[in-house]
Amino acid sequence: MENEMEEKAVIFTGNSISHEDAKKILLANYQPPVRRFQLEKFIQQGYKVMGIIDGIFFDRAAVGHREIISALNAGVRVVGGASMGALRASELDTHGMIGVGKVYEWYRDGVIESDDEVAVSTNPETFEPISVPLVNIRETLKAALGAGILSEKEYEDLLELAISTYYPDRSYLGLTKEGAKKGLISEEKRKLLLDFCINSEVDVKKRDAVLVIETVKRLVEETEV
Repeated sequence: MENEMEEKAVIFTGNSISHEDAKKILLANYQPPVRRFQLEKFIQQGYKVMGIIDGIFFDRAAVGHREIISALNAGVRVVGGASMGALRASELDTHGMIGVGKVYEWYRDGVIESDDEVAVSTNPETFEPISVPLVNIRETLKAALGAGILSEKEYEDLLELAISTYYPDRSYLGLTKEGAKKGLISEEKRKLLLDFCINSEVDVKKRDAVLVIETVKRLVEETEV
């Protein structure tokens, strides 16, 4: 059964969730973050379910809308969430792409719009992120507000600072350091907040990535019946 699943599902990821962690949920054909002109090969190979989690973001390299629509027209079930998958699903759910998770809902509902909300700088060999995505910073700062570590104004000021920071430079260390330097938070609070961010980060992208994989698993099981 697992081998059959592996043959029927291909999932593009590596930033939001590692292939190692993903395989604990579902044995599938895990590929690096998707780039333009890759989907056709997997359609030709007969895959009936695709999961798009991570992808290259630069315009010339990003997976195109037409490629995904071609897959859908070929009868492939395409699930997206967490990162590039969430962005494309919010644009193509009316064409039949299945969007899951919080990031997808944010894009769909216009809560967030920019690609750089989910973009990260990565290790080119392992695809592991070396910067923090803005969606995670949003939820982690909100959690710090809920925990009474930040006031409403401190939360808003730090979020604004994170938004204005170029995506490869976003980190909790940098954010708290710059926040204290600009007088947005005290030095004492800087240490408290950094500790909270490191130990209690709300990893929205990973949670959503898990949802994509679980949804792919369910769809594969449905095709078995």
